[in-house]
Amino acid sequence: MKKIIHLLLIVIGIQSALGQSTEEKIKAFIPQIDQLFKKYVEKEKLPSAVYGLVYQGKLIHTQSIGLANIQQQIPASSQIDYRIASMTKSFTTMAILKLRDEGKLQLDEPAHHFIPELKNQKFVTKDAPEITIRHLMTHAAGFPEDNPWGDRQLGISEKAFSDMLNKGISFSNNPGVSFEYSNMGFALLGSIIKKVSGQSYQTYITEKILKPLGMTHTYWEYMDVPKNQLALGYRWINQTWVEQPLEHDGAYGAMGGLITTMEDFSHYVAFHLSSWPERNDPESGPIKRSSVREMQFPWNFISVNAKQKYPNGQVGQSFSAYAYGLSFTKDYANRTSISHSGGLPGFGSNWRIFPDYNIGIISFSNLTYANMGSINMQVIDSLLNTTSIPKRSLHVSAILKQRQSELMKILPHWDQAESSGIFAINFFSDYFTPVLKSEAETLFSKVGSIKKVHDMIPENQLRGKFRIEGEKGDLEVSFTLSPENPALIQEFHLNEIKKAHE
Repeated sequence: MKKIIHLLLIVIGIQSALGQSTEEKIKAFIPQIDQLFKKYVEKEKLPSAVYGLVYQGKLIHTQSIGLANIQQQIPASSQIDYRIASMTKSFTTMAILKLRDEGKLQLDEPAHHFIPELKNQKFVTKDAPEITIRHLMTHAAGFPEDNPWGDRQLGISEKAFSDMLNKGISFSNNPGVSFEYSNMGFALLGSIIKKVSGQSYQTYITEKILKPLGMTHTYWEYMDVPKNQLALGYRWINQTWVEQPLEHDGAYGAMGGLITTMEDFSHYVAFHLSSWPERNDPESGPIKRSSVREMQFPWNFISVNAKQKYPNGQVGQSFSAYAYGLSFTKDYANRTSISHSGGLPGFGSNWRIFPDYNIGIISFSNLTYANMGSINMQVIDSLLNTTSIPKRSLHVSAILKQRQSELMKILPHWDQAESSGIFAINFFSDYFTPVLKSEAETLFSKVGSIKKVHDMIPENQLRGKFRIEGEKGDLEVSFTLSPENPALIQEFHLNEIKKAHE
């Protein structure tokens, strides 16, 4: 009897889990998220951590651990302002794209059009190209990696920055040759925003991006933050937390000056996620959805690692590139994620989104260069693997549906195929009707009578596949359409779907 009851409870539990919505499954996983962060805070000796999970446009969970201000014993919370350092960079590129969309600049024009001090710089060789705005946005300008030197430039004046440029820049590479992380490049973008808009980059970004997103507790200068809302930064030295001096706002702030709350930043994350999928809805954000997607595109290759070790112990491939103020990664599970970390003396932060799953994670800490990217990846990877969040499906275009229906009328015998008008001009030169007929009839005979023709699974608007379910087995049809209008079938494949045990 006990065994029967135990089995019944298992069955009930499975049925309950199967009946849960995706959001319910995520919320059921939250205690594990909290436990993972708790262990990480203890292991890394973080004074505090604040983290949040964004799903389908909402901050569905946020939690805080530790103290934002040790001396005054102010606890961390989602309303406390933390420095997010280089997570600022994508706000700067978003501002550049807004100006581009308004026709006020072009990404591939020379940056010296707006910053004359760049005109006569001495590059590595005389055949170097001019630095473009796109070079600056993708860490391709040829400047040397400048952490942590760049962190200490945050509060310098515009005059000091101009004097530095006039004195001459030291280049590690010519522009457009490779990726090398440069805070200077983003400081220059801040100067371009001011030149083009007529406002300081701080004012422009605040008015055109932060306020429209409802980020009303986000600041550039730490002196502007109410004292009981400001997280102080620390280092772990000699078994104790030592407070670090805060840098003032200045000419370099476009590379890493923002101070924000978890609740505010979740609005920004939700906006990035809302740019997907592509659709006909009216625009509602500070910049166009297409421009946000452009921000997330991998513009500058960084590396491929065939044996990347992930925080959960998984070893697999990883491709990484830099987008516009953002990092692009394709991981071992072929999942695309967009992210960026931030680090300044006293602070470490990270955010990562998986657009295909409409989910993102954010975390802030007030320990110098805290590696919040590691724990974020561990948490969200575990979450995706455990809850089986469905991947966003692509809408099937009308022409794919039409060609699927037309194909099924000629299969398996290929009668009147050449006169059907659904095949591109190349098709019967690359495929031969007698061969197509023989192969199709053999396979259809093998799987028996057709029980169901399943819906198209699109790869894009002009390519996809579908399954034919037979009495004795299944077949898969895949085809690609041509770029002409109307689009015609240019490529075709018919294969038997092998069973797992075969």
